[in-house]
Amino acid sequence: MYEDIMREVSLEYEKKRDRQENERRKRIEYVYKKIPAIRRIDEDIMKSSISMARYIIGNPQGYKEAVEKAKETIESLKMEKAYLLTESNIPPNYMDLEYDCGHCNDTGYLGSGEKCNCLKQELVNRAYRMSNLGSVLNKENFHTFNIEVFNNNKFPGEDLTPRENMIDIVGFAEGFISNFDETNGENLLFYGTTGLGKTFLCNCIAKALLDKNKIVVYQTAFTILDILERRKFGKDSNQVSDYQYNLLFNADLLIIDDLGTEVSNTFTNAEIFNIVNTRIISGKKTLISTNLTPKEISEIYTDRVFSRILDKFIPLKFYGKDLRWE
Repeated sequence: MYEDIMREVSLEYEKKRDRQENERRKRIEYVYKKIPAIRRIDEDIMKSSISMARYIIGNPQGYKEAVEKAKETIESLKMEKAYLLTESNIPPNYMDLEYDCGHCNDTGYLGSGEKCNCLKQELVNRAYRMSNLGSVLNKENFHTFNIEVFNNNKFPGEDLTPRENMIDIVGFAEGFISNFDETNGENLLFYGTTGLGKTFLCNCIAKALLDKNKIVVYQTAFTILDILERRKFGKDSNQVSDYQYNLLFNADLLIIDDLGTEVSNTFTNAEIFNIVNTRIISGKKTLISTNLTPKEISEIYTDRVFSRILDKFIPLKFYGKDLRWE
């Protein structure tokens, strides 16, 4: 099944390149029709390039002078072309290929042969059926974040108002994103009751890091444990399952939402510790969102899970009135 997904994704990349090439041809024909002289310039550039290549092959010992002259001719033709385009209010790169991903030129692979992050993220989306995440992130991101929805009145038992507290939390989140590539051991723990903006801010962070070409896996604790159980007990023994499992450890950022909603037992506690601990050791960053308080986390999970989360995560408390009712 993994091979089927790879074939399907590769075909989509191929179609994308074909579409871009067709669009480029249309732009070229438009320019040739509008500025006929540019067709002649492109033909002269092609002739000079072919002539230069032939001269190098035919005169391997004394081609430098001829090549320099050919390069000067080509450069002069390019300058003339750029001038004609600018004079007609057409951008100089209008006839070039345009890629969605400038890192791999929409091939899915870097020059080193490694998978580009755009391909990795596409595989993440397929593996986790996260096709709906894109529409969610278009609605829930830092551009749509509105601090005014948070109450600015004193909240019982807290020094800051919910709005002041959220300003601080957003500052932590922005610092987390800015310093994401640093080996600083930063992980975040969002905790507080429902309806306080935890999931919204998780989406903001996910969107910001996806825009930086990072691999982000965003799942509920329940879904993650379902993946672990299917793999461990052979309910879904295929390469996609293995790929899903490995991403929990290898993704640049793992967001575990709703920790505590899953069934707690020896297996789940051990698996959560394994994921969190392995990511900490390897320097991979994790964000956990939960409706539980630290005290409740300590009561549900083992001491080593609790201590690992409290020692290696920055706890950020969300409080205030339920925004959904507000």
